[in-house]
Amino acid sequence: MKIREAILKASDKIDYIDAKTLMKYYLDVDENYIIANGYNSFSNRQIHEYFELVDQVANGYPVQYITNSQEFMGQKFSVNENVLIPQPDTEISVETCLNKIKESGKNNVKILDLCTGSGAIAISLKIFLDEANIESDISASDISMEALRTADENAKHILGKDEIKFMVSDLFDEITEKFDIIISNPPYIETDKIRELSKDVQAEPHLALDGGSDGLRFYRNIRFQIENFLNKGGLVILEIGCNQKDDVCELFEGAICIKDLAGNDRVVVWEYK
Repeated sequence: MKIREAILKASDKIDYIDAKTLMKYYLDVDENYIIANGYNSFSNRQIHEYFELVDQVANGYPVQYITNSQEFMGQKFSVNENVLIPQPDTEISVETCLNKIKESGKNNVKILDLCTGSGAIAISLKIFLDEANIESDISASDISMEALRTADENAKHILGKDEIKFMVSDLFDEITEKFDIIISNPPYIETDKIRELSKDVQAEPHLALDGGSDGLRFYRNIRFQIENFLNKGGLVILEIGCNQKDDVCELFEGAICIKDLAGNDRVVVWEYK
């Protein structure tokens, strides 16, 4: 069987892009290699091993956990079963945060990323703020020590040095400072709805998905404590589920909501006046 034929056969079971991603991962090659060598033969052993990976994905295991990689804001982040896989929708939060900082005219900003997971939000903000010559003091917290290890590894690999302060904290429990911006993609799936999600999403850590019986537990906790940790004039930037705008904006009175590229309500922004 040729490499190209194996990918096409695999795409009968899984998405074609995932099939090609698995092939690149299995062979440890890039896109150009697949294009140039698609008619090279696969050994029987290679066919067996490749289709074992394909079957994992077909059975609902995320391809990103197999490849230990997910692209976010132009960077490749290491991901594993301890962290939520960062999605393109979350890039709206990062872009919103960057736009708000630039609009403010500040050249120095202090940021907290709550529920950081893989560290994708905090690390991306650091990269783009550095590019804009805006000084930033960024902290990132998570309740999961395993998630923070992954985030720290990502920061060292992508940034090349320790520029983000990672800390173990259940929301604000271990936070002692105040910030100009608090940004978060908290768990927001209703507990009973998790079992209705696709198998690949269910494979992600439930700790990072479960937002309580109505999906709003973390938003309430953030709102009730936020004034102790946000400077006057500071911003809260929260990713939400596409049906949570009204409930979250009711908690954060006067907040605005920003839609994602698909036109769904995605990010709530609230100013502490």
